[in-house]
Amino acid sequence: MEGLSAESRAKLAARARRAPLFAHAYAFHLNFRFGGMKPLDLAEFARELGLQGLKVHVEDGEQASLARMSDKALLAFGAAVSSLGLELHVETSTTELAGLSDAVRIALATGATSLRCYPRYEGRVSEIVEWTIADLRQLENLDPEGRLRYTLEQHEDLKSAELIQIVKAVANPRLSLLFDFGNMINAFEVPMSALAAQAPHITEVHVKDCLVRPDRGGWAHLACLSGNGDLPMLAMLVELLLLGCDKPQVLAFGLEEEEGYFAPALRFADEARDPFIPARTASFTTIGAGDQEARLRQEVAAAHRQVETVRSLLQKIITQAEKV
Repeated sequence: MEGLSAESRAKLAARARRAPLFAHAYAFHLNFRFGGMKPLDLAEFARELGLQGLKVHVEDGEQASLARMSDKALLAFGAAVSSLGLELHVETSTTELAGLSDAVRIALATGATSLRCYPRYEGRVSEIVEWTIADLRQLENLDPEGRLRYTLEQHEDLKSAELIQIVKAVANPRLSLLFDFGNMINAFEVPMSALAAQAPHITEVHVKDCLVRPDRGGWAHLACLSGNGDLPMLAMLVELLLLGCDKPQVLAFGLEEEEGYFAPALRFADEARDPFIPARTASFTTIGAGDQEARLRQEVAAAHRQVETVRSLLQKIITQAEKV
């Protein structure tokens, strides 16, 4: 924070105090898949810990997921979340029209304010960019009244410049970027430079930590407990909190603890000018061969601990910003 003006320090401290922290379903990924956790349980967690909202994927919860709810059930879920005083964000792992259209339907039915997406195409980078632009241009037709905000996440394959190219080409004022603390690693970018490049377009964030691993001439990442990894979490929080002049630009910090999640390198130091991205599944974490119930309890404890860690980082920012 050295070099910040008194005005910027005051702004930083004020924004750190009011940082909009959201529970993220991936922090309970294994409990959703193997422990019977339901989306409303995440809302209860957010309320109990005094968070502002929750981010839930359309598939979280298996048979109890938003994707499998009737229209009536979606409406009831949205009403329940609202009654708890929480803001709801919905996420999906595609930009293809069928999946995107269904996610928009779900988000609108639940009263969500935001929908996150990312492309998961196999092909040359230039093709993926072209296909994603075409996909996201459909948002105007899917949500003609403009009820939702949309975010495109850097999800391990595309570089910052390519994401910005997509957002500019789509030219939808309701479309912006979601900055994930670690996903640039797999695209052979480093956190602070990726943040600086994406900064004008960032409105939402996924907060996590990871260990960076060399991988075939690129970098893989292994997610770990927040504060135990290689990411400059405090520095990223400072830069993100300062975005926006008169009001904060970042509207949600999703607490996405992902201990044990592994993602291989997708971009490389010596890659071709237009590299090929292989097919891949949506993100998942393996539960391992050990005591399943113990692993589920470990995940719950980690999710609680991340809230404490991030709040501790925010308090550190406040303390340092207010030093005379």
